[in-house]
Amino acid sequence: MIKSELVARIASMNPHLYQRDVENIINAVLDEIVDALARGDRVELRGFGAFSVKARPARVGRNPRTGEHVPVDGKVVPFFKTGKEMRVRLNKDDERAGASA
Repeated sequence: MIKSELVARIASMNPHLYQRDVENIINAVLDEIVDALARGDRVELRGFGAFSVKARPARVGRNPRTGEHVPVDGKVVPFFKTGKEMRVRLNKDDERAGASA
């Protein structure tokens, strides 16, 4: 699902809201998550998961085409860990399939 599909789906579930308002709300939420991660904060959405950042140290990589060693700078990357409720809901179908097999 892409963001425009999410906006359309939420707007259809809430006919009292304009689609542009739903889009503004979603953009505001996502922008705030990005801003918090940029500050180094952790964002936790109970039942859904937690966003955080992890630092990757500098290292020596290898160019796959030439085999030459190249330095790779250190960087900060986003990390997402699913919440327990999401894991349970995602694996609910697997449990039913395993029980009937």
